[in-house]
Amino acid sequence: MRSFTVAGNIVNIFSKRIFYGEVEVENGKITAIRQTSEQTVPGAGFILPGFIDSHVHIESSMLVPSEFARLAVVHGTVATVSDPHEIANVCGMAGVDYMIENGKTVPFKFNFGAPSCVPATTFETAGATLNADDVKKLLQKDEIKYLSEMMNFPGVLHGDPEVMKKIKAAHELGKPVDGHAPGLRPPLSDQYIDAGISTDHECFTKEEALDKLKHGMKILIREGSAAKNFEALIELVDEYPDMMMFCSDDKHPDSLVEGHINQLCARAMKKGINGFNVLQAACINPVLHYKLDVGLLREGDTADFIVVKDLENFSVLQTYINGELVAENGVSLVTTKKASLINHFDCSEKPVEEFEYKLNRFGHHDHENIEQVQIIEALDGQLITNKIIRPISDFNINDGYIHSNTENDYLYMVVVNRYNNAPVAKSFVKNFGFKKGAIASSVAHDSHNIIAVGVDAESLSKAVNLVIKAKGGVSVVDDDFGKILPLPVGGLMSNEDGYKVAEAYSDIDKAAKNLGSGLAAPFMTLSFMGLLVIPHLKLSDLGLFDGDSFQLL
Repeated sequence: MRSFTVAGNIVNIFSKRIFYGEVEVENGKITAIRQTSEQTVPGAGFILPGFIDSHVHIESSMLVPSEFARLAVVHGTVATVSDPHEIANVCGMAGVDYMIENGKTVPFKFNFGAPSCVPATTFETAGATLNADDVKKLLQKDEIKYLSEMMNFPGVLHGDPEVMKKIKAAHELGKPVDGHAPGLRPPLSDQYIDAGISTDHECFTKEEALDKLKHGMKILIREGSAAKNFEALIELVDEYPDMMMFCSDDKHPDSLVEGHINQLCARAMKKGINGFNVLQAACINPVLHYKLDVGLLREGDTADFIVVKDLENFSVLQTYINGELVAENGVSLVTTKKASLINHFDCSEKPVEEFEYKLNRFGHHDHENIEQVQIIEALDGQLITNKIIRPISDFNINDGYIHSNTENDYLYMVVVNRYNNAPVAKSFVKNFGFKKGAIASSVAHDSHNIIAVGVDAESLSKAVNLVIKAKGGVSVVDDDFGKILPLPVGGLMSNEDGYKVAEAYSDIDKAAKNLGSGLAAPFMTLSFMGLLVIPHLKLSDLGLFDGDSFQLL
């Protein structure tokens, strides 16, 4: 490897100093950092450690790891802490191995975890199961840095033997355990943390985060394409600078083209948060917590650093990983080859009749046995949902069938088992806002069955069948057209050029909004309507699920 020197204003986050100097690199390592002036030099750029996304599901970008890296380096991201539980729920151990191997094909530092909850619950059909022995095997791999988010917090609180075996395996191997406990408060949150769980990215109020911080848990500020908790939590960076990190969790390809962790740093600076604390959360804390092999701009470290134009907007001029220039002036220098395919998709196309909402006929009248309907209320920018209960009279009923009500925005929602031929699960949802047509997706956390929302059975059938024909994808249909973005890798990711995928996703997202939706990200919001581990009301392929009582209704 060549030797070279980069000059600029050097940001030492550890000593909280900025000075002009040179960083000397040889064979991928920083061999010297020389200060040549106490003063910063205007226009010289600022050299700092690279950004790290401390919790992300690469699959949610709809890109394979190599293409994700190609887009992310442009924004100064040099590493991710990545939970591959999406592909694991579809393809099991083979899916995790796929992510690791594909990630190795590019100069980027993917740090994968061992998925702790595959399947996430027993109340849905997944494509695979990882038991405690499987998880231990994964944790023994050098490439696996931690036990991924422990979503089964009831299992932790009740001492479920299988759950505790997974946590114990991570502790024995000296690897941290990630948490996932939305809304959990003392004393239950204390009990959860005391089980040895070290982080949480699910806090949606400052009060909840403070409870967990005071009990020793590290908090990740999440700002993704759907879940956005930055505004609620950002002040904590100044209060607990050693215990905060930034993450996206789930980021769609069009969002990734626009920016990544650099955007959160810029927003934090505009809020008046101390700049060194911001950079500690973005660059330093993830490396120390997860023991990552990522350089922190010190002599002897691997040369993983970036040059930004300024410390306000964090426009990235150059990104270096292992001493290799991987992005410059907004252009990615990462080269990729087309990835192979892995999938698990075994259901047949569905006739319109399977999407019709037929009322049970227990009484003399079609709806005598039904007085109220439970409706899932989607919330823009949140993973949690509300439960709405409305009288049957709010719906249109004809010939024994109950129809959606676009005036009140009560729309059909269905989940179709992708792994077997099974009955279609049905419910109603509010806040998608469609006046016509339907959208469908095989990205549906966490089991990734096909989920769809629409105004009528015909539209649902068309949208779902487009996804089934492609063996995965996101689709939108209207009276006169149907469009799909195929996702042939696990029904989750494309193996095409990342920038082209982002453009195609932008087009299909726009088409979904043209159906009448006011949601910022209709497909991302849709993908979480089946996420049973987040309260309050969700839909799995087995039926309507109450996230508070943790049971099928």
